Amino acid sequence: MGKRSRQRQKNQSSGVGRDNRDNGSWGAGYADIVKENQLFEDYYKELGLVPEGEFEQFMDAMREPLPATIRITGYKSHAKEILHCLKEKYFKEIQEVEIDGVKLEAPTPLSWYPDELAWQTNMSRKIIRKSPLLEKFHQFLVSETESGNISRQEAVSMIPPLLMKIESHHKILDMCAAPGSKTAQLIEMLHADMDVPFPEGFVIANDVDNKRCYLLVHQAKRLNSPCIMVINHDASIIPSLQVATDGWREPLFYDRILCDVPCSGDGTMRKNIDVWKKWTTANSLHLHGLQLRIAIRGVEQLAVGGRMVYSTCSLNPIEDEAVIAALLEKSEGALELADCSADLPGLKTMPGVSSWKLMTKEGQWFNDFSEVPSSRHTQIRPTMFPHTDKDKLASFHLDRCMRVLPHHQNTGGFFLAALVKTAPMPWNKRAPKARKEPSAAPAPVPAEAAPPTEEVPPVGGEDAPQGDQPAPAREAACGPPPHKRKKMFGFKEDPFVFLSEDDPVLAPIQSFYDLSPNFPKLNVLTRSHEGKKRHLYMVSKELRNVMLNNSERMKVINTGVKVWSRNSDGEQFGCAFRLAQEGIYTLYPYIRSRMVTVSVEDIKVLLTQENPFLSKLQSKAHAQAKSLGMGSIVLRYQPNPEEPLEPQCPIELCGWRGKTSIRAFVPRNERFHYLRMLGVEVFRDKSGQGGARREGGEEPREGGEEPREGGEEPREGGEEVESKETKETKEDTEMASGDIVGDSEGKMESDQP
Repeated sequence: MGKRSRQRQKNQSSGVGRDNRDNGSWGAGYADIVKENQLFEDYYKELGLVPEGEFEQFMDAMREPLPATIRITGYKSHAKEILHCLKEKYFKEIQEVEIDGVKLEAPTPLSWYPDELAWQTNMSRKIIRKSPLLEKFHQFLVSETESGNISRQEAVSMIPPLLMKIESHHKILDMCAAPGSKTAQLIEMLHADMDVPFPEGFVIANDVDNKRCYLLVHQAKRLNSPCIMVINHDASIIPSLQVATDGWREPLFYDRILCDVPCSGDGTMRKNIDVWKKWTTANSLHLHGLQLRIAIRGVEQLAVGGRMVYSTCSLNPIEDEAVIAALLEKSEGALELADCSADLPGLKTMPGVSSWKLMTKEGQWFNDFSEVPSSRHTQIRPTMFPHTDKDKLASFHLDRCMRVLPHHQNTGGFFLAALVKTAPMPWNKRAPKARKEPSAAPAPVPAEAAPPTEEVPPVGGEDAPQGDQPAPAREAACGPPPHKRKKMFGFKEDPFVFLSEDDPVLAPIQSFYDLSPNFPKLNVLTRSHEGKKRHLYMVSKELRNVMLNNSERMKVINTGVKVWSRNSDGEQFGCAFRLAQEGIYTLYPYIRSRMVTVSVEDIKVLLTQENPFLSKLQSKAHAQAKSLGMGSIVLRYQPNPEEPLEPQCPIELCGWRGKTSIRAFVPRNERFHYLRMLGVEVFRDKSGQGGARREGGEEPREGGEEPREGGEEPREGGEEVESKETKETKEDTEMASGDIVGDSEGKMESDQP
């Protein structure tokens, strides 16, 4: 062990440094970083982005720690129950807590976020994590976050998805998606109607960093959606995809695109303290070109009539208005800025600017590109300056852009612009074909046939068509030979293999669960070509279409939701696959047998007792369970409007019917989640063991850790054993001011999509 390692270990054991971090708020732990940057102050004071007389308030806010914000996932039917639990229990308790003689201020809802589903608190990290009085609140936040019912997300980061006006049928692309908090919002909006298991729309979430893609997977998997696919590409050259329609292939254009580009991040100084010492104007100059290329690639793939939201966490016009102005100029009228100022009542924003200057890191100012010496032309480009034609500049309506300043509503800094596509991009229109004899004109090729024709974009990354129209056949077009296919980097993923309708695996499943005739068998997939299938997953019909027609074009990291897991004990009961809790809300509408209707008291018994006997259930559930054979079952709770104190949302749980007992197959954190909904006070002691206080002194068991009844329980407790990705990210589920962060180093297990 080296000297540094020994010293680090000594510091950790003695607690050196921890007090300094905990005594501050979210930015604590950076006491050695002075929150001063004269170049930053000079630059923004000169630009005049901050209203007159408010610059000191602006700088004071930038130096203050960022408040923590949480968001309740809005698409789940349990959202109202969680909100009720927060408001009536935890927030009321916080109001009565005093620490060092100071009464705590309860969290407040963000006025501009719909339905009070986002809340903000100024409580410091130390108070939330270390105060015994708030221990249960802290455990609630951690547990519900791991279950996907609450997300920790910076307030301004929640804005872009709200401006996209998403509907359930929209095809959505998130170009720079990691770490995934905005992607989670997009998924929630797609599933606004929980009665529809497979919305017509889908979300394709992309990120250029292979390792960060797995963090993105972790975020998306918490929402258990069959309509999300994670891919790994450079957003500036993300390949054009195609879909089959009526047997013919055609380009895929997205109805909504989120273009949250990489930026210098000077709007995040309140949480990323090291930006103070690293910030220079050179950061924006280096990123401007990349941001413009990503935005251009985005609008190329946007459908006419579609909407793209461009956003950055930077306040610099070089990364903001300059990119939008260059994009509008290149579009020649095919794009226009939408006015979103009234879309979120209560949100305070500043309009975009039409005039700005450029400053080098040495402090030299340029008002126009003509003033830039030729030696700097490689670093400073004409698109970084406002358009010289004042009338054309006015026609861009840059005032429709929105800039969020930190001191207005105690947030981070942010920039947004919503673009609507009114016509194909001028460079995307069909190129003229080389002349040929009429008899030589090729006939269109059906989707099943290869190779691609003029109605089918060629395979590749950079060489994929950049057009709004199908590309002409290669042999008919004039131009250079095609580039070599781009090499894929990163982990080699296991294949995604769709099952055929007559696959022998499906017949016993269909019979055992009496699946309805409209069950989409073709949407079931697995992750291996050979051997026994361990898990079965499902995707929506539209995502299946995308995957089957683009297997060589894109690198898929993850897709689908797990619906069945192999259970060797189940074969003797007629089905080798048991239900998986992750996919129960997707599968439930198609299952017509193996169901037990349970009451609130039944659920309490199932979640707090270890393998309870069937006789512990109430009469209705007991009779239904007794009539079923051994094997996997669905435990269904229907709300009773005449009992307002009971949960007013349906609950579906996976279970197992044994010889004389019954049990719930529910992951630990979801188990705690449902118990809280039922009014059971759940907590964990310092050793991490779960417990509950209810009549009878019974305690909820840890999922997957209880002993089995002989021969009754399935051998694979996949729902109860924490997944690898959950273990690796557990330390990252502590309260944080921004997006959830996690360990992106570990590869997901190969049998999981």
